[in-house]
Amino acid sequence: MLGLMQDRPLLISSLVEFAALNHGDGEIVSRTVEGPIHRYTYKDCAVRSRQLAKALEKLGVEKSDRLGTLAWNGYRHMEVYYSVSGMGAICHTINPRLFPEQIIYIINHAEDRYIFIDLTFLPLIEKLIDHLPQVEGFIIMTDEANMPETKLSNVYCYENLMATADDDYQWPAFDERTASSLCYTSGTTGNPKGVLFSNRSTILHSYVVCTMDGLGLSTMETILPVVPMFHVNAWGIPYAAAMSGAKIVLPGARMDGEALYELMENEGVTLSAGVPTIWMMLLGYMKENNKKFSTMKRTVIGGSAVPKAMIETFHREYNVNVVHAWGMTEMSPIGTVCNLKKKHESFSLDQKMELSLKQGRSVFGVDMKIVDGAGKELPWDGKAFGNLLVRGPWIASGYFKAEGGSVVDDDDWFDTGDVATIDPDGYMQITDRSKDVIKSGGEWISSIDVENEAVGCAGVAEAAVIAVPHPKWDERPLLLVVREQDTDVTKDEIIDHLRGSIAKWQLPDDVLFVDELPHTATGKILKIKLRAEYKDYILPTVTS
Repeated sequence: MLGLMQDRPLLISSLVEFAALNHGDGEIVSRTVEGPIHRYTYKDCAVRSRQLAKALEKLGVEKSDRLGTLAWNGYRHMEVYYSVSGMGAICHTINPRLFPEQIIYIINHAEDRYIFIDLTFLPLIEKLIDHLPQVEGFIIMTDEANMPETKLSNVYCYENLMATADDDYQWPAFDERTASSLCYTSGTTGNPKGVLFSNRSTILHSYVVCTMDGLGLSTMETILPVVPMFHVNAWGIPYAAAMSGAKIVLPGARMDGEALYELMENEGVTLSAGVPTIWMMLLGYMKENNKKFSTMKRTVIGGSAVPKAMIETFHREYNVNVVHAWGMTEMSPIGTVCNLKKKHESFSLDQKMELSLKQGRSVFGVDMKIVDGAGKELPWDGKAFGNLLVRGPWIASGYFKAEGGSVVDDDDWFDTGDVATIDPDGYMQITDRSKDVIKSGGEWISSIDVENEAVGCAGVAEAAVIAVPHPKWDERPLLLVVREQDTDVTKDEIIDHLRGSIAKWQLPDDVLFVDELPHTATGKILKIKLRAEYKDYILPTVTS
């Protein structure tokens, strides 16, 4: 016997319409590429999203067509999110930080018909145009007054295109499993692979972002997503903000410390989200200029492990709670969030800080387990570590066009490529990527642990640990360090600092100072490049 409940489809278009009706005066504030701050409401966004959908329909855009975006976090990009997915087409967010060859590959692989372009990225796409034969046209995301000269053909001005249609548009109803957006991940070997989200998965993910054990997004919050809208849909925040009616502040192209701080203070930001490298810049600016927050209460940090020193700085110096989160493009991306339980209220500050280093508990909808090399499930005791597997309604079942073959087992478990522990309370902690763990003399050394401790040493701005060959121990850790500006921290000082926090056998065999570390398009340290560069490095512990 089936229940007698209405079977209404979960569609992205319902989010912006709900926000317009119930939070019509809720603000969407953007720093535009042109310069000025733009301010309007959810009601305005809904009107313009319908208008854009109607204009795209006139261009011949049909259901399941892919439309690319090369754009920053801004109000026009939000309109594209809602109009494209709302009409049944697919919003393909393109990461401009990828190598040009990768951008060409994913545009052609996605078969984008049109591409929306912020002014910043016009020179980039002009260099690639000869390699994009199937793209029918380009929509420059600006108004007539700011339209640039371009060698691109079949070019539309965004605001002029909008003017060709009114907002008398009825969002179509269709199967909630219909694809809604497409993001390519650079975290895999070979060419980037496309993760194809659905309307259903996006709505369910948005619900969890709004829960208190998720990111706790509500109409009481003002959120500034520093994580780009071209990176896993800004962690789903543009959708969850509409669902909750939260004021959303979009930073545009300027994400330096001064610009972010100015927006946070001027707009009363209470919650933000981004990767550790962004917060290093912001904290550096605030320290140098003796700044304090007046409204910021929480920041969600993901993308890579958060150093303990950063969590402590936010809390002790700025009274901001760091919420550690973990996920991946294939997970839409939220998988775990490190919110504390009622039982932890009695913990000391140091105990809470230690717990906050973990990536957190899985949110409802995400099943999680760790297994050994033979696939045997391991206990949740906080000690056993193994390969981390996940499954759930917003986790990929495969890649676009079946690239990479089957990615889940017979029970739908997806191998994340991470090595982790899970404690009895369900708190998961990444100990390493499976390809980054250092196998030394039969023991495993977590590069993440060593890196986090190294960053806590005065004078260290950034650190990376990689394995290099050793004739006796198979592999040993090499620590690469970027010094803070105007400091001269030494190898001995760093090793002495590490001695107080990690075991002797885990200490790096050498420390090298570099001007910069290579990063992926999403801000993570590009260890594959470091391993290639230092594969023949001879450690001082290797005797001839």
